[in-house]
Amino acid sequence: MVATSTIAASAFSPANYSLTTKISGGSDNATSLGMKSNTKSSCCRGLKVKVNAQAPEKNINGSILNNYSTTTTETAKEETYVHRDLPEWNMLLKAIMGLFLATEIQWPLSKLKRQHDVLVDSFGQGTLVQGGYVFRQNFSIRSYEIGPHRTATIGTLINHLQETVANHVRGAGLLGDGFASTPEMTRRNLIWVVAKMQVVVDQYPSWGDVVQIDTWFTSASEKNGLANHWLLRDAHTGQILAKATSVWILMNKKTRKLSKIPEEVRGELEPFQVKGELGSYFTNHRIPDGRKLSKLHDNTADFVQAGLTTRLSDLDVHQHVNFSKYIGWILENAPPAILESHELYDMDLAFRRECGVGNVLKSLTAVVGGSSSIEAGGGIIECDHMLQLENNGYEVMRGRTKWRPKDVNNIANIGQITAE
Repeated sequence: MVATSTIAASAFSPANYSLTTKISGGSDNATSLGMKSNTKSSCCRGLKVKVNAQAPEKNINGSILNNYSTTTTETAKEETYVHRDLPEWNMLLKAIMGLFLATEIQWPLSKLKRQHDVLVDSFGQGTLVQGGYVFRQNFSIRSYEIGPHRTATIGTLINHLQETVANHVRGAGLLGDGFASTPEMTRRNLIWVVAKMQVVVDQYPSWGDVVQIDTWFTSASEKNGLANHWLLRDAHTGQILAKATSVWILMNKKTRKLSKIPEEVRGELEPFQVKGELGSYFTNHRIPDGRKLSKLHDNTADFVQAGLTTRLSDLDVHQHVNFSKYIGWILENAPPAILESHELYDMDLAFRRECGVGNVLKSLTAVVGGSSSIEAGGGIIECDHMLQLENNGYEVMRGRTKWRPKDVNNIANIGQITAE
């Protein structure tokens, strides 16, 4: 850095300029600017500039006071041409960059590094922290990601969770030819599909908030699954906003059948997978295994919505309906009274079957505790949900949601979720 600073400073040193003076009369033709080659260097050009000049002023002991002051006499005006050698533009730009890096002009970059926990790779795709086991990325909540209550929707959070998982694989250097697939998965035509997910929200972020998401992998209770965990914080205050956990399994994208995790794939994930009780960071920010979810039928559901036809726009890169679309369909079938007076804070999902274009689904919802609790407008309300194919009744997914009265947070419950 010292060498860079010295080189940059020397490029602008007065010693690098050649100074020639020509005294002429007051001809107006001398007002034009011209370029004059420097005989000492072929890479530099001379810039001829006309300035008004006078004899230097001196103090009483004869020393020069001002070398470049200007005066006008009554009889004549002296004109001076100054030839200065300027560097080529590429040299000039290099010198500027050298000064930028070597001086205090770079303080915003240093400040950014010092505030690593607040502004993490704001212009990139996240970074690995906690010894490389946790992937961290920031997201800004945009105006089109908020709902009628001016806060981010559950769909917005789900989309950002998916994004961090894909970027985690890429940030770890495991991205193969497939999307969020490791090289060994790509060779075997394998893709990840979500089997289970639970999301617990303490507080929804608002428009303009910056959300910091940490994500990491652990072994799953299922032999052929991989567990993924998320922790969402306010990037500026550090306040925990939400937690989420999921289980992912492998599927062959050609046969569309589930697959065991090959040992080669396990070997790729091994260096990035948290095992056992590796520090309080991981154990304190995990949601325990989910609850057993109930199956619904037409005669046991309080609300049934049929005719939900999948569209081309519902597909993701794996050519099947993205699971975030399923979440939208079950929430649209929630009772309007709940949507008006309550907000979703706990969602537990299990996915059983994939869907393609043109499949027609049916959404079933049962309110736990009855409609009287909804009309009362107070207390926690639970709902059971299920999506099934309308033509044959095959189950696509089932879930359970918990709703709390609006403007009530879940601080007391977010860290104390127990299995049922």
